[in-house]
Amino acid sequence: MNDTTIHRTGSPIRDVRIVGTGACVPERIVSNDEVGAPAGVDDAWITRKTAIRERRWAGPEQATSDLATAAARAAMKSAGITAEQLTVIAVATSTPDRPQPPTAAYVQHNLGASGTAAFDVNAVCSGTVFALSAVGSVILRRGGYALVIGADVYSRILNPADRRTVVLFGDGAGAMVLAPTTEGPSVKHVALHTFGELSGLIRVPAGGSRQPLDQAALDAGLQYFAMDGREVRRFVVEQLPQLVKGFLHEAGVEAADISHFIPHQANGIMLDEVFADLHLPRATMHKTVTHYGNTGAASIPITLDAAVREGRIRPGELVLMAGFGGGMAASFALVEW
Repeated sequence: MNDTTIHRTGSPIRDVRIVGTGACVPERIVSNDEVGAPAGVDDAWITRKTAIRERRWAGPEQATSDLATAAARAAMKSAGITAEQLTVIAVATSTPDRPQPPTAAYVQHNLGASGTAAFDVNAVCSGTVFALSAVGSVILRRGGYALVIGADVYSRILNPADRRTVVLFGDGAGAMVLAPTTEGPSVKHVALHTFGELSGLIRVPAGGSRQPLDQAALDAGLQYFAMDGREVRRFVVEQLPQLVKGFLHEAGVEAADISHFIPHQANGIMLDEVFADLHLPRATMHKTVTHYGNTGAASIPITLDAAVREGRIRPGELVLMAGFGGGMAASFALVEW
């Protein structure tokens, strides 16, 4: 399979550190029984297929920017900084508040970060690592701190009757504060890949310039998220192990050097299968998918924040983050904690 690769060989982000993390999930807990009933499946079926037992869905008054703002505030508190110290805000999302302006503009306003550059990144579930790569060079040139936020509210674009998708997704946001400093977890290497020939595997067909969201589109249900689950699974299972192997080689580390693996939380059963094929003999795989479901671009920073808050990552250990999803895309970041 040929890929259209953004960074074919990866790249280091020298002297950029993660100095704070944070997360936010909605209060509403949605059980397997609740989400499965309209789709004609039960708790046992969902658990067997996905290892998901519950997820969080946003309330009617909550949008992506609200969750992103809360996660950002938590990360800033963790880092001990104020909005005035921010240089750039990047929000990774494929479920923005509106088609425009960027959701990051709302977050900037909510935080009172006047004068801060703010933009969105849409690489679907790989977006947070794409955003991390994008802001690294900005803060090295301009100084200050950067907010990298992954946030998605997938519950608004799910077809309640589609068991292939509706049982998988939850809503949430996770954030990281980055800084050009010599102290703290160091981002050692990143790599970004896009396989554009597979872009049809994950999609929301209507609502863009290709197909406006008119009445005909609504009647056909084209406003909903759609996924070719079998082919997506094949992409992940076949491509991820070899991409990880190449990434570690480029970064100059061995598989046995990795202590923590934080993947996109797509499907708990699939993650177990992929992790076994990665052959990371000393790594712990961190999962939040059981209680939060697939939170899109938010899943990596939510899971990272959980591991940090629980004290599971120790100084000097290597953390491998791996995103994959629509595009099709894959993204990797190596952090020395």
